[in-house]
Amino acid sequence: MSSPLVVAALQLQTLGFNPSRLEFYFKNAHARGAKIIVLGEYVLNHFFKELASMPKSMVKEQSDKHLKLLKSYAKEYDMTIIAPIVLLKKDGYIKTIAKISPVGVNYYEQQILIPYGHWDEQSFFTNTIETLKPPMIFSLDGFKIMVMAGYEMHFPPFWDYVRSKKIDLVILPTSSTFGSHNRWREIIKTQAFLYETYVLRVNRLGEYNDKDVKWRFYGDSMLVRPDGEVEMMLEDKESMLVEEIDKKVLKHHKKEWRFEQALNMRKELP
Repeated sequence: MSSPLVVAALQLQTLGFNPSRLEFYFKNAHARGAKIIVLGEYVLNHFFKELASMPKSMVKEQSDKHLKLLKSYAKEYDMTIIAPIVLLKKDGYIKTIAKISPVGVNYYEQQILIPYGHWDEQSFFTNTIETLKPPMIFSLDGFKIMVMAGYEMHFPPFWDYVRSKKIDLVILPTSSTFGSHNRWREIIKTQAFLYETYVLRVNRLGEYNDKDVKWRFYGDSMLVRPDGEVEMMLEDKESMLVEEIDKKVLKHHKKEWRFEQALNMRKELP
């Protein structure tokens, strides 16, 4: 059976053009044996409402600069980095999540974006709206890992992949605000338990002032075990989480609750 996998989560505000403190965290994570490190949404780029007033050339420069730096860290520290990033296309911006490894970069284009009046990413970004495709799935040191965007957590088809592909770890970068702590905690804990997987949620910090409303991104980054218990949670300050995920824990939970076994004995609902 595979040895435990050490995972890290960086809880940060938007870095802007000054990512200098990243190196401190990457050195520390590497020294503690981390093989994968995750950043929250709108950390490499400004919040999408702020992007609307920025020159596109500046946004592109910001993304390019951060990608170049993270590529160098992935090679230097032999680490896989999961980082949401905004890409500039000729017809607008694309909201993506980058997987940066020592051998290259792959991108996951977010498939379902927030469509609400006060938070309308769907209209701002030019991500395509089409039949759902598989999320980003990859293997690392014997563990199967899936990446989904924070808002996509609310939609069952993504979790169906967790079960069908026997995912060991779901990575969930978010930009949650408006005091939604408890709702996110309970949903994540429940999904980890029902789908028999670890979930690493990485939320950003910082504030955005929208007229008379202050948007406060509150952190609460956490690693949740397959039994629905929180292994480790950060609070509302800049910090880093470094923890292990273990195949033995996954195997024990599946053997104890036998959800998959019960489904395999029966046909799906019509």
